[in-house]
Amino acid sequence: MKVVVGLGNPEKKYENTYHNLGFMAVDNVASKFNLDYKLKSSLKCAIADGNVGGQRFLLVKPTTYMNLSGECVQKVLSYYGVDTEDLLVIYDDIDIEIGQIRFRPHGSPGTHNGMRNITLMIGSNEYKRVRIGTKPRNPDIPLIDYVLSKISKQEYEDFNKAIERAACCAVDFLKGIDSDGLMQEYNKRI
Repeated sequence: MKVVVGLGNPEKKYENTYHNLGFMAVDNVASKFNLDYKLKSSLKCAIADGNVGGQRFLLVKPTTYMNLSGECVQKVLSYYGVDTEDLLVIYDDIDIEIGQIRFRPHGSPGTHNGMRNITLMIGSNEYKRVRIGTKPRNPDIPLIDYVLSKISKQEYEDFNKAIERAACCAVDFLKGIDSDGLMQEYNKRI
């Protein structure tokens, strides 16, 4: 079984914010497979259960808020007996240009608090991730204000393309494409 986690914040007021790009990407994957989410309060998330090529997978949206995402991820991996090698996390990254995505097979969580919490809770940074670029065009805006603000209309097309590419990367991961293949395909500048 493989697990794809999209990071974000669960309240309606956070919809269409930079910090919720992970949620938007897993929602895109869910729509490709015509899946619906079910709330799993004991696991602190909403889960969509699917199958591709005979392989079961889960799409996960934590309900813990961003900074405690690891609580959900740890519970899901433990409950379903999933190894970290079968985990993919999709999230926003301020160090990557808007409209770009990057796949990485492992690495440090950097400055992203949700990723820091996941790494802490599962005790490893050996899990795959797709980072969706949100590099601020105005560096004078405080980071917390920026990531929780709505995506501007001018940038929406760039983000829709990046969300689609992140979702396609997740689907290829679910189909068993290896890390080298994912990096070769999705780390190109577009």
